[in-house]
Amino acid sequence: MSVKVVLADDHLLVRQGVRMLLEREKFDVVAEAADGLEAIRLTQQHQPDVLILDLAMPNLNGISAMGEIPRASPRTKTILLTMHTEEHYILEALRAGVKGCVWKSQAAEQLLQAIRDVCAGGVYLSPMVSGAVVQAYLGKSELPHDPLTPREQQVLQLIAEGKTTKEIAVILGVTVKTA
Repeated sequence: MSVKVVLADDHLLVRQGVRMLLEREKFDVVAEAADGLEAIRLTQQHQPDVLILDLAMPNLNGISAMGEIPRASPRTKTILLTMHTEEHYILEALRAGVKGCVWKSQAAEQLLQAIRDVCAGGVYLSPMVSGAVVQAYLGKSELPHDPLTPREQQVLQLIAEGKTTKEIAVILGVTVKTA
C-alpha cells in the first residue's frame, strides 16, 4: 500500500520539487496546499498518512495549523519542512505535535527517511534539527508565554498580511462584525 501525502508550502516551486521527489519514490501525493487553512481542509478531505508542512505560510502558519490537524485527521503524521532553524520554532513545532522535522537545506534523503520513520510510528529529526533540540535542552530554553489564543494569533497574522476586515471574515467563516 502506498503512503498518501499532502504537501503544504506557500512556494509552488518547493511543492513541485518535493512532489517529484516523492512520486519518484512511489509515495502518493494526493493534494497540495499553499496556506495553512488549505492544509487543514485538504488533510481533512484526504486523510493522508503524512502531511508535509511548511512553517511560514499565509492565512495560517504551520504551527497554528498543527492545532487543527489532529481534529481534522487524527491518524495523519506531520513532518515540518522548514527553512527556520531557530530553536524556539523547532520546540514549538514539537510541542504542537509534529513527528518529524527537516530543514529545507538538508538532503532529500532526510525527508524520505523522515516519512519512513514517522509512518513506522517513530519520530525523525534531521541531524541539524536534533542538534538544535539538544542545545535548547542543555540551555534549558523555554518558549515565551504567548498571551494570544490561537484564534487571536490567526487574526493577527491576517492583519499583518494586509487583509481587510471583510477578507478576514470570509477566511475565518465569521461575520464582518465578529471579525
